[in-house]
Amino acid sequence: MKKLFSTLVASWMILLVHAQELSMYPTHWFAGMNRDRVQLILKSEDSKFYLSTVRVQYPGVSLLRTHRFSNGKYLVLDLSVSKSAQPGNVSIITTLNKKTETHTWVLKKRREGRGTKFAQGVTSKDLIYLIMPDRFSNGDPSNDKFANLHDNVSDRKDVLKRHGGDLKGIQNHIAYMKELGITSLWMTPVIENNMPLNKEAAGMMSGYHGYWFTDHYKVDPRMGGNNSYKELSDALHANGMKLIQDAVYNHIGSHHWMAQDPPSPDWINRWDKYTGSNHRDEALFGRYASEKDKKQMLDGWFVPHLPDVNQTNPFVANFLIQHAIWSTEEFGIDGWRVDTYKYCDEAFLNRINDALLREYPKLTIFGEAWTNTVTGSAYFTRNNMDVPFKHNAEGVTDFPLNSAIMAALNQPFGWTEGVNKLYMTLAQDILYQEPKNNCIFLDNHDMDRFLSVVNEDMNRYRQGIALLLTLRGIPQLYYGTEILMKNFKNPSDAMVRLDFPGGFEGDAENKFIPQGRTTSEQQAFDYVKTIAQYRKNSAALTTGKTMQFLPVDGLYVYFRYDDQQTIMCVINTSASAKKLSLSDYSERTKSFSKGKDIISGTEMGGNFEVAANGTLIIELSK
Repeated sequence: MKKLFSTLVASWMILLVHAQELSMYPTHWFAGMNRDRVQLILKSEDSKFYLSTVRVQYPGVSLLRTHRFSNGKYLVLDLSVSKSAQPGNVSIITTLNKKTETHTWVLKKRREGRGTKFAQGVTSKDLIYLIMPDRFSNGDPSNDKFANLHDNVSDRKDVLKRHGGDLKGIQNHIAYMKELGITSLWMTPVIENNMPLNKEAAGMMSGYHGYWFTDHYKVDPRMGGNNSYKELSDALHANGMKLIQDAVYNHIGSHHWMAQDPPSPDWINRWDKYTGSNHRDEALFGRYASEKDKKQMLDGWFVPHLPDVNQTNPFVANFLIQHAIWSTEEFGIDGWRVDTYKYCDEAFLNRINDALLREYPKLTIFGEAWTNTVTGSAYFTRNNMDVPFKHNAEGVTDFPLNSAIMAALNQPFGWTEGVNKLYMTLAQDILYQEPKNNCIFLDNHDMDRFLSVVNEDMNRYRQGIALLLTLRGIPQLYYGTEILMKNFKNPSDAMVRLDFPGGFEGDAENKFIPQGRTTSEQQAFDYVKTIAQYRKNSAALTTGKTMQFLPVDGLYVYFRYDDQQTIMCVINTSASAKKLSLSDYSERTKSFSKGKDIISGTEMGGNFEVAANGTLIIELSK
């Protein structure tokens, strides 16, 4: 009897282990969602799994259909989850070769405060801080590397390797961000990147940046895992801040299960031989574009180790949509920045945006559309153009405006050059329905750092910061710009993603505190802080209208205003001082006689001077 009992226990244990090998995507769901259909992917290691019969037992949850594929390891279940379904454990019962197993799929309780405590949206009232977690601060050295991951190296001496920064490190510096005037945090992706090193021009590169997804439902353990992400989200919201998640719909890492062992080959866009994207967004909207060029733009791979996902496959589309909804609910997301937006199937983009907004009406979505023209940028958002496809995104990352700002600061004044380029670019806002929803920036993790672009000229630095924080749109500041971090991308993008000094044990300097900053670094920090903190309480700068006047001899004047406040912004890109009079801009100043520069606190009358390469931000008064 004892032997029989032992045999039964052993058999039960084997059965239990086998049952636990079944992967489910989404890993769980939430009771009371507006979306009452869930497509549940079941993945087994048994190639005969497709022969299983499936039953679902739980009040309010029913099985509508079972899908089978050429890869027998998969089943996909169409589930109905009614409004009456309560949080609890759903039984997924599979039977194969007369062996029945019960698998648990959890319905969780929804977060409270949708649209108030999370999913609040990120608007022109916000200031976004962009961080690459691996390079910002190491709050938990115990998670720097794991022996069971393909990339198990942590080496701060090598810019292409992981450095150990994590979510706990970011959480430790929320007070720093608040002092600076930051209201929203955008991090490069924190999803698992279990990828080996991949070759780039500068050497063997790790996925420290986060864009090589291998499991959508896991936060990378080197970041701290799912719980650490929740803790950071909760801490941000407790401090009155918001969280933006970086989405990648276009591609996955080559070690993702969808690439290595897909349910069927058509989950990935495949070519007879490797074909990269042509990266030409003009092929999507150009009147004379060919279908061949359009297909290569959309279905070509970004790089060889990032398989291009087929979003026209309904199962793939549902997988991505459900993950976006799941992430918003699970982690308390307020907004989405969508990477490689212009490379995605256009109908899919509208579909996923609609699905998110039906569930979270205040949520913000802006796509990374790295375009060459305002026309291209406007095409990927709600626009006023006669184009073959109408996108529904609220905004985009405004690359044409970034280019115009750099021209204003670096080019000599000319008919279409220098600050006139900025004037001309803003004049094309007529193409956007809501240009205030665009994310504007001086640099980011893929670009030469701003300070280096302006040749470390502090006058130009101050002008750039002033433009960033006073022009229309949602401003985004790249980590370290406020303490004069610099560099060019040569020989690698990693050079503009260096560690924040003071974020890691053993750092010789700590730029998180005043005592660790040089005089110029502190002046830069204070300059950003002064304008950012003022901006938080200025309706004119955040939601007001814009009026710009034609630049004259390098002098650019524009106004941000509403019924309660008028702000006069003066950018002198000339090498000589300029005299101004409020009367010269009477269209906006006729009711005002004086003002105060918000940066210096200097009071000024109706006539004043701006220094060579100087900047003024003046709150006007009667």
